[in-house]
Parts: sequence; structure tokens; C-alpha cells
Amino acid sequence: MLTSVQKEILQSLINLYRKSKCTSVKCENIAQLMGRNSGTIRNQMQSLRSLGLVKGVPGPRGGYKPTLEAYHTLNIQDDPCEIHVPIYVNGTSIPDISVNKIEFNSILKPGDCEATISVLGDIKQLDLDDEIKIGPTPVNNLTVTGTIVGRDDVDNVLLLKTDSIQSVPNIKIKDIATTDVITINPEDNIADVAELLISNEIKGAPVVNDGKIMGIVMFKEIVKMISEKVFEIRAKSFMDSHVITASDNISLMRAMDIMYQNNLSLMVLLDENDEISGVVSFTDILERLVIA
Repeated sequence: MLTSVQKEILQSLINLYRKSKCTSVKCENIAQLMGRNSGTIRNQMQSLRSLGLVKGVPGPRGGYKPTLEAYHTLNIQDDPCEIHVPIYVNGTSIPDISVNKIEFNSILKPGDCEATISVLGDIKQLDLDDEIKIGPTPVNNLTVTGTIVGRDDVDNVLLLKTDSIQSVPNIKIKDIATTDVITINPEDNIADVAELLISNEIKGAPVVNDGKIMGIVMFKEIVKMISEKVFEIRAKSFMDSHVITASDNISLMRAMDIMYQNNLSLMVLLDENDEISGVVSFTDILERLVIA
């Protein structure tokens, strides 16, 4: 059974080890982080070493590294240098800390949910009442937002009062895309384009000529032309020629990011041969998230 001081030293070692990209850590660095005497840290390191929780690295650049047992003792997933789960505090990314584990404590309480967040890194830089956003996590793309209402510096744990919990399904964008793609000829006039979109109940379509994507026409562009009393115009003259395409094999999360960053309502998907394989709209994505 470790003492609170030993747990804090071990946690500080792991935090510094991760921050230094998995290179050995000196006792002086741990002492500085904890605000303690380096001699005290060195003495405790001998005890932790005898317990098999740390190993010494000799030489001028030596120091200490946590063992696999150290991670298990503190209930931390090993391999902390591979995966980074981002944390944003008051809207600003904190690059030197990451999330190890998220536990929801009171999901059955109406209107109230708390989460315990196990953190890798120095949590002393975080304060009570800070607004925090965690994620997305790998695999299930979980994002949690809330307010810090508690902090345990020994176990490196934050207590959050959550405001929202969101998760994006871990699927490929092609799984929700429309594969029967309606296309527009660049020479089609505005009336024909409007009839095509209305009859197929779609809000937009790519303009294609000889298999090449020329642009995108959205229904709002047709409305704009009509409002300006422009009735004789062809698709090639009012289409958006700035076309953003994506591989149909990317994740739903990645597709959402591309569409958001480029302010897209409709995105054309390409297969491994760079041929059109489908289109996806924000409406398609919202419908999938609602039924997820």
C-alpha cells in the first residue's frame, strides 16, 4: 500500500515521463514539480524501486522511468506516449495533459451528471470553476464538456459537473452516403436543374462533364438567381466551382471535420479509383447522429 506521498511522486514521474516523450526523469525535476526537497524524492525513489514501480537509468542523462507495474498500481493505461486525448480549458487547448479514463458517477440523477476524469499531466494548472472540454476520445469519439468542481492532486483526478456528453459513431462515411448520385450537366439551364433537384428531393448535386467534376449546384443558388430575376442561365455559370472531395473510406468524424472546416452543405465522395462513389450532406450526418 503506497503512502499519499509515494503516490504523488509516482504520478509526477509518469506525468514528466510522458511530457518528456518517454525519456528518463531526474529527481530534481520531480521535486520542482511537487515543491519538495530533492533529497526526499531520492529517498522515496529507493522505496519505489524496491517495490518494482520505477527503474533507474544510469549515466549523465539518466534518472528514473516508471515500470508497467506503476501504471497498473495507479490504474493508468500503459503506453501513455502513444495516444493523446485533448483537453480544452476555457476554450484553450492544454497540450501537455491528456485524459486516461472517464467515469460517470451519477447518470441516473435527472438534470445532473458528474464525471471523474483521470488525467495524465500536471492538473495543478487547472482551477475550480474552469470550463473544460474533453475529447474526442479514440474509437468512440466521445466528447464531454462541463465545469471543474473538484480536484485531487494525489490521484491526478478531476471531478466535473457535465453540461453535455456527445459521441460520434465509429463508422465510415460511405456507410451513410447516397450512392445513387444525381449529376447535373454544365449546359443544363436553371429550370431543368431546379426540376431535377425537386423531382429527386435533394438540395444539391455535382456538375459533371465527361466524368470530371466541374462544380456543385445547391438549391439556394437557384433561389438566388430567381430572386435576381435571372431566368436564362446555365448550370456552368452559377455553380460553385470550388469543389471539396474526400475519400469514401474516411471516418464519419473526419468527414464532419472536413465539411465544417470548409463550410460545406454537400460533399462528393471518391472511391479508390478517384471516381464518384457517393455524396453526403449535413442532413445525412444529422439523421445518423440522431439514430446512433
